[in-house]
Amino acid sequence: MYQERPNFILGFHGCDKSVCETLLNHPDTYKSSKESHDWLGHGIYFWENNHDRALQWAYDKKKRGSLNYPAVIGAILHLGNCCDLTDQESIGLVKSYHKSLEEDYGKLGFSLPKNRDLKTDTYQDMLLRELDCTVLEYMHAKIHSQYDYEIAASGYSNYKVYDSVRGVFTEGGPIYTGAGIFEKSHIQICIRNSNCIKGFFLPRKEKKWPA
Repeated sequence: MYQERPNFILGFHGCDKSVCETLLNHPDTYKSSKESHDWLGHGIYFWENNHDRALQWAYDKKKRGSLNYPAVIGAILHLGNCCDLTDQESIGLVKSYHKSLEEDYGKLGFSLPKNRDLKTDTYQDMLLRELDCTVLEYMHAKIHSQYDYEIAASGYSNYKVYDSVRGVFTEGGPIYTGAGIFEKSHIQICIRNSNCIKGFFLPRKEKKWPA
């Protein structure tokens, strides 16, 4: 009932400087991620209101040799029909689709993929989320299938296709001994429907105020 998000939010995408410049001048040249380990399934990823974390992520990619010039591009986002994993209804829905997926795999004699750690990750935060990605993509596929079937049959569907997925994650080590607050905690947004991206902008540095 409350999965429609009415407000605009700011998202930040870490990338190479060349990607940043391309998106500013040609905003329809975005590229969706379709990695098997995407944390929130396939789509276009943003850090919610978190410029510094986006830049940190870009610098981490530079260290791995994945880009040359770390940069951040901002975006104005409208999440539309959002599978928000801070919301109990969405959490329960994903949980039910996991059970269904597990049953389907069992009938075929297959084992579900697993979330895995990277050996180079100090804090073992299961950075390769293959299980979560599989469950979410399975959910989206099932919803799409039911939606298409009902539209074809009656011109109306009770199913709503998701425009976006939103999740909160605790990542990195505690900020001090015994802390329940972690270094890289963040809110991540996965945009599936590109119409949710209302525009890109180049973030500017704030000036001292009052001067």
